[in-house]
Amino acid sequence: MSDAIKRAEEFLNRQRVFRLGELLTESSHPKTKTLSQTAEDDLPAAIRLLQSVDDEIPPAMKKVLQQDSFRELIEAFVKAMSAGKRIYFTGCGATGRLSVLLESAWRRFWRKIKVGAGLRACPGQPHRVAPTLMGLEIPDMRDSVFSVMAGGDFALIKSVEGYEDFPDFGRYQMKEKRVQPGDVVVAITEGGETPFVIGTAWEGLDAGAKVFFVYNNPTEVLRRYVKRSREVIEELCITKLDITTGPMAITGSTRMQATTAELFVVGSAFEIALVRFLRKRLSPMQAAKLGLKERQPGDYLRLLSELIEQLSSPRVVDTLARATRFEEGVYRRRGLVTYMADSFLLDVLTDTTERSPTFMLPAFRKYGDNRSPSSWAFVKDPFRTTEKAWHELLQREPRGLEWGQKVYEQLNAPASLKVQPPKLDNSEIYKFMIGNEPDSSRTDAPGSALVVITAGGETDRLIRTALQKFGSQYEKTSVLVVGLANAATPTDLSRLCSANRAPAGETFLFPCSLADSPLQLWHHLAVKLILNTLSTATMVRMGRVIGNAMVWLSPSNKKLIDRGSRLIAQQTGRSYKQACIALHEAMEEVESGQRQGQEVPSPVALAIEQLQGKREKS
Repeated sequence: MSDAIKRAEEFLNRQRVFRLGELLTESSHPKTKTLSQTAEDDLPAAIRLLQSVDDEIPPAMKKVLQQDSFRELIEAFVKAMSAGKRIYFTGCGATGRLSVLLESAWRRFWRKIKVGAGLRACPGQPHRVAPTLMGLEIPDMRDSVFSVMAGGDFALIKSVEGYEDFPDFGRYQMKEKRVQPGDVVVAITEGGETPFVIGTAWEGLDAGAKVFFVYNNPTEVLRRYVKRSREVIEELCITKLDITTGPMAITGSTRMQATTAELFVVGSAFEIALVRFLRKRLSPMQAAKLGLKERQPGDYLRLLSELIEQLSSPRVVDTLARATRFEEGVYRRRGLVTYMADSFLLDVLTDTTERSPTFMLPAFRKYGDNRSPSSWAFVKDPFRTTEKAWHELLQREPRGLEWGQKVYEQLNAPASLKVQPPKLDNSEIYKFMIGNEPDSSRTDAPGSALVVITAGGETDRLIRTALQKFGSQYEKTSVLVVGLANAATPTDLSRLCSANRAPAGETFLFPCSLADSPLQLWHHLAVKLILNTLSTATMVRMGRVIGNAMVWLSPSNKKLIDRGSRLIAQQTGRSYKQACIALHEAMEEVESGQRQGQEVPSPVALAIEQLQGKREKS
């Protein structure tokens, strides 16, 4: 029996807890079943198919905002802020990046207050600084919010294989953050079954924190089919927030509608609480100076509905189709796309890095690695060097993991992690050169393209800097503008390209109203919705989706092995067991190519191809 078959048999016999085919987030959406075929014939129609699933989010959110648990979440945030307690957002993969985004947005808000006000030390706390707003002191609360992501901040860039499968890893990362009684822990999981996130919830509860469990599958389905989820759901001391939206536009791709809904719900509650907390301490004039407009949950729902409607207008759909063809054209020529952004660099990095496991694209490459294939897309900060860019993106120093062999032994980790612990510390994070240092591996690629992404009012400075300093190094340039900004017409932006001697590029304008708010929630949602649609449509056009199934996925954890096995079975008509064995054999073949530094196919797509070939021969 080969090693691949042995691993498949072990998964089939011992990992039944990761068989998740009954979950709604793992099911195929009927609206998008013909997505790949439609994309070949009518790209705008395919984009509308993708967006039609986003249309289902507001009606689902209306029910969520009426739940008692949503009001409890707001109240818990306000109480924690008032008592000087900490708030923790935990997640894995897409929800881990969402947690980091919420912390970064919080820190950016407090920095904005600090910059706009006089400073003086807090009485009795000389190490802390309080912004003085018209004579009123408000403590600097930047360090009161923490994100906890499976694998630490290193996982922002590249998934840390297997970490999400272990609840004890979640517990340990929470212990490192020293959760205390009275703190608030919001454990966010797309499907409601991620062991790591469940571990953070249990650790928060044991520490005496107020714990919320946020998930995107029907409660009764999780209770019926997933034991670890049922245990959390039935724990009366944990408050549950079921924000089910339905199947994803791409089967199982929870980075899309599930995470969008979670960003909206948790972000709305967080903003509402922040405004309420501050307005109790400020005069109306002071609140107005800070732009603290009090909105009710119904106002947030209305703004969400309006944003999704604006982004599905014929003009925006046409622009998305043009942007998709632009990127597809770059990749067809084996070129590379380099995005440049400033305030929303984290949003762009999130979408870009998530393409790797979703569509089996080469992951971000570290500095000095000349063996691995270059990532199809990358992100850069045109204003800062790499270390400063990471600090600006996170609004703090990165938090890499520094676990040695003893920690992994203590956590009863797999033998591979005990023998060779992965390097996940800050020195490794800084090897991903997202700063303004030159990178010939990207600029020298045939058909290389620079894409500047802006949102809100940052357009002129960002575009001028990116194009003037870097535009001439690329064969193509383009500018993607989200919202109504100063450079409002394609002509304006074309003149800007010419004035800076940059290659004539395409301009992609996405007109939509971005309501101002403390955490810039609407800016983040708009950028996410646009980039999710753009990157997915591009990969559909590149043949990485069949129907609405992402057959080019990377089975980097047990949940994805299960998903890959189900996709193979559906596409080939084989049994789940046969599909699982074929997948493990393909994984072994792909791993061999990866060790040689090759750009490899998805094991799922390879297994489908091999099984279909055997069927045709027989």
